[in-house]
Amino acid sequence: MVKSDGSIPFAMTQNTNEYFIARQAEFESSARSYPRKFPIAIAKAKGCWVEDVEGNRYIDFLNGAGTLALGHNDEEINQALIEMIQSGAMLHGLDLMTPAKDEFAHTLLSIVPKELADNAKIQFCSPSGTDATEAAIKLCKIATGRSTIIAFSGGYHGMGHSSMALTGNLNAKSQVPNIMPGVQFMPYPYSYRCPMGLGGEEGTKACIAYFERLLKDPESGVMKPAAVILEPIQGEGGVIPAPIEFLQAIRRITKELDIPMICDEIQCGMGRSGKVFAFEHAGIVPDVILISKAVGGSQPMSVVVYDKKLDKWGPGTHAGTFRGNQLAMVAGTITMKRISDPAFLAEVTRKGEIIRSRLLKLQKEVSIIGDVRGKGLILGVEFIDPNGPKDIMGHPVPSGEIAMRIQRMCFENGLIMEKGGRNGSVMRCLCALNIPDEDIDKAMSIMEKVVKEVDADVRK
Repeated sequence: MVKSDGSIPFAMTQNTNEYFIARQAEFESSARSYPRKFPIAIAKAKGCWVEDVEGNRYIDFLNGAGTLALGHNDEEINQALIEMIQSGAMLHGLDLMTPAKDEFAHTLLSIVPKELADNAKIQFCSPSGTDATEAAIKLCKIATGRSTIIAFSGGYHGMGHSSMALTGNLNAKSQVPNIMPGVQFMPYPYSYRCPMGLGGEEGTKACIAYFERLLKDPESGVMKPAAVILEPIQGEGGVIPAPIEFLQAIRRITKELDIPMICDEIQCGMGRSGKVFAFEHAGIVPDVILISKAVGGSQPMSVVVYDKKLDKWGPGTHAGTFRGNQLAMVAGTITMKRISDPAFLAEVTRKGEIIRSRLLKLQKEVSIIGDVRGKGLILGVEFIDPNGPKDIMGHPVPSGEIAMRIQRMCFENGLIMEKGGRNGSVMRCLCALNIPDEDIDKAMSIMEKVVKEVDADVRK
């Protein structure tokens, strides 16, 4: 612990987690989050593993919140970064042109559906996904001359004033007055806890009908928006994949009404779902794609790819000092080439099915797992309190308390996983896309052991 005068007790030597966590509490803001769940100081990282300063090793299923598509310290990426640094090339370029940027841009366009790529523009943003959202909203408002945005309950689009306004979670936004007005939320299909109280195909059909009727009804009170934004697979909202027919309907309706459709692929994209982009499962092509996290190949990077018909803004309308990260362009080019290989994507699907099958088997053996869902290597396990009240669908309510116990005990057993979803009840798989089968087995063995222990305690 830190003394009242701010000093660190001598006994807390510099090679302990406690030492570093105490020092972090001294200088870092109260907004820090992950160190509260994982109170370690990481000294090394390789592949799917991290090691703390005390020599303890952990399987990393947090993985930079899904950023590290190829895991920690990929050798090909590291070598390319070393060569770039030693070459004398400019490393910070604003939006000036460089050979690295040219290769990155053309590689990016090569993995975007051809229908969009043939008519695409790229906006390089400040490094976070939040700025991609901010840029896209500004773009669509300027292009259409309209002011409102339609978003979906459970969505997560960032922590800026505009992006937070588009985010479903009330906790953060309720503390910040005067976030962007003009956001209309629509129900997102969530079969297990259907907002229409129906579930399955009927619930999806009801969500589609509500969306279409509201936009086409001249008495709905809802103005034609500048854009519709959604995640094809909601991440922070609890790993909820949109049904194919829902995505297809949203695309059809937005085309009919000439409303730009924005697909937020920041977490679910870059191969994580078993497709390069998660919207590809539905065979659709949006007007705007938000891309960040894995696209920088472990380095900060954020871009918006959009149809050139929307390119109505002028020079400097959206800028950012660090939108020219050359190291991210080099690393991102390598990552995009590797993750877009059909054989690589097939492996993502295969590995995801290994995890899913083990989780489904575990669900049958315990009482605290309500639902298992996702695609590829973006998977979620929703924990419930079997002894608690039930929702309108007849399912036990989500239990953030049980999920928190699972998370803590997994960490104590050497597995780092993050939570999400309603009440923080969903444990999420965001591991490296090239995770070896043996690491999957180790992670799942830890998860199974912990869940069974907690379940036995809940049953008492």
